[in-house]
Amino acid sequence: MIRPRSAEPTAGDGGCFGSRTTTGTDGLASPRRVMMGDCIIVMRHIGPTSDSCRVGALSGSVKRIIEQAKVFAEAFASMPHPDLLGVTDGKAVGTYIELAFKKSLSDIGIIEATEGNAAKGIDLPSFNTDLKVTSLKQPQSSSPFASFKQKIEGLGYDLIVFVYVKNDTEGVCNVRFEAVRHVPARLTADFQTTKGLRRLIVDEGANVDDVFAFLVEKNIPADEASLYDYAEHLLKHPPEQGYLTISNALQWRLQYSRVVAGGIPGVLEIV
Repeated sequence: MIRPRSAEPTAGDGGCFGSRTTTGTDGLASPRRVMMGDCIIVMRHIGPTSDSCRVGALSGSVKRIIEQAKVFAEAFASMPHPDLLGVTDGKAVGTYIELAFKKSLSDIGIIEATEGNAAKGIDLPSFNTDLKVTSLKQPQSSSPFASFKQKIEGLGYDLIVFVYVKNDTEGVCNVRFEAVRHVPARLTADFQTTKGLRRLIVDEGANVDDVFAFLVEKNIPADEASLYDYAEHLLKHPPEQGYLTISNALQWRLQYSRVVAGGIPGVLEIV
């Protein structure tokens, strides 16, 4: 629910300044009001998610982040964003949205205000989750390179991906989210590489030389001795199918077209 600033409650009537979160008769947390732009967003912890957003197998803490991502996306899209008017730098837009989402998590007590920093490499290290914000025009971003194995075994952490569409019309900037996805760590490997390895190992019964040759052909960024040892490992432990497109660079370049399209078992379609 969005309140105009003129309707902002005071601390005395249970507003956002100095107020406590209480539990109502419906068993849900009472609304928490937080400031965003010229509006007051009334947020609350939502109840059990619907079947369309299957979070039953996730930990309680990650569930709360996913639930808040849906609340945030709807609230953010419902108001203008004058600070983004005329901004064409996708990185600047992404940073703005990411910081606004982290503030919403902090305001309702899910994370500490200091959660995440560049040294740790991901935005929500306490939850082993990174945030990615990208435009629908080209849904991609970068990710720190830790090991060549990430392209095959996954990044090692979950992703929450916000895919936005920004429109500036008649002096007003509006942002809506075409998709918001939660991608578990086990599905964050490269699609084509894992598909090829699974075909070789699981379907065709390849030997270590076949797997090694495949890794070399795919330009996996490691020396040949390391790749041969890894080929032996993969024969015993075939990778799970990944659903990102990961390009080699000084940092991994991640593309999200498949997860945006939807319909992938295990990838939660939050929006």
